[in-house]
Amino acid sequence: MKILHIDASPQGGASISRQLTASVVEKLSRDHPSATVAHRDLVASPISHLSGELLQVLRPAPGSTPPSGPTIRAEADQTDTLINELLSADVVVIGAPMFNFSIPSQLKAWIDRVAQAGRTFSYTAEGPKGLAVGKKVIVVSTRGGVYAGTAYEAAMDHQEAYLRTVLNFLGMTDVAYVRAEGIAMKKDEALATANQQIAALRVEYPRAA
Repeated sequence: MKILHIDASPQGGASISRQLTASVVEKLSRDHPSATVAHRDLVASPISHLSGELLQVLRPAPGSTPPSGPTIRAEADQTDTLINELLSADVVVIGAPMFNFSIPSQLKAWIDRVAQAGRTFSYTAEGPKGLAVGKKVIVVSTRGGVYAGTAYEAAMDHQEAYLRTVLNFLGMTDVAYVRAEGIAMKKDEALATANQQIAALRVEYPRAA
């Protein structure tokens, strides 16, 4: 089993999402001793946001000549590395703290790199088709307030809703959520609930045909 462990919180040792993703990976590694882990820390090794030049390389217009040079080539190579890292993973663990009702920009930059037509999704006559299939995704969702199941969840939650949409679009439909909600109000209770969810995680590998 290949585990891709993604952290996006800039809070370092104070980050609850980092603490919980580490616990998830530890649990998976205990359950599957032969598992290998690739840790992608989006803060320690930041990914630049998409530029106009990079978009011309990644999504060239017909008949155009994309920009060239060592800097843009390095950015394109990094994109290939990120995509290959995702496609080779069997399990993806994503730390996703809620920042202002959405996700950190570091995580959005990663998504913008791996969401590439022809690699992780394709356009067909029947509509878009996800290509990053056959994976288990575990999203560690940390939030200062309480959103899941509340009346205003649909209006204010652009974190889990967005991740669910983009992951499904890329073909990753087997998504589980570990939630620590209400951290700003009841941190100990939120952590206890999340740790119970982690203890209950079961990941089948090899996956059933």
